Amino acid sequence: MEFINEELLNYCQEHTSPEDELLAKINRETHAKVLMPRMLSGPLQGKTLELFTKMLQPKVILEIGTYTGYSALWMAKGLGPEGKIITLDINDELEDMVRGYFSESGLGHKIDYRLGNALDLIPELEGKFDMVFIDADKKNYSKYYDMVIDRVPAGGMILADNVLWSGKVLKKEGEKIDKDTKAIKVFNEMVNKDPRVENVIFPIRDGIMLARKL
Repeated sequence: MEFINEELLNYCQEHTSPEDELLAKINRETHAKVLMPRMLSGPLQGKTLELFTKMLQPKVILEIGTYTGYSALWMAKGLGPEGKIITLDINDELEDMVRGYFSESGLGHKIDYRLGNALDLIPELEGKFDMVFIDADKKNYSKYYDMVIDRVPAGGMILADNVLWSGKVLKKEGEKIDKDTKAIKVFNEMVNKDPRVENVIFPIRDGIMLARKL
């Protein structure tokens, strides 16, 4: 995931508004206690999500992939008084930890945390999503996008994490490409060719796709 010189990365982090005390705690405890801590968004990406939320002022955010609740709390910090975030995750082993963080944050009333397969949960949700953040299993990125695109109003945004996939998206046809890499490449091409959106990839951490509904 490290696409720039480590010293430059540290400089960026040092000149970015820092995590608050709870977010720093989640960062530490995720790395100490949870498998695959590289899945954590990190402070640069977290602050980016918070600022996007503050700029868009969504009434409803849908997050697909909660993990330890870190990114959900960054976005919840950016919500207005009437805003809420619905966050979905399939891993019930982290439920107690995540609910504890949400309660400790004082923002739990803005967060609707649901456990289950997102492919089953999304059709059960009502209404529109002003902002969507996809950060779950890569093989289903395109399915998630298809499920939400018609429920995002004009001016709304869909963001997706890990769209550079540690640089493996540069692999060409004929090279050995794993299923997740192939799925990300298909997703990126699909979004880039979708006439319903305008899009940009930010090379932040492992890449963030931002698609704005036209």
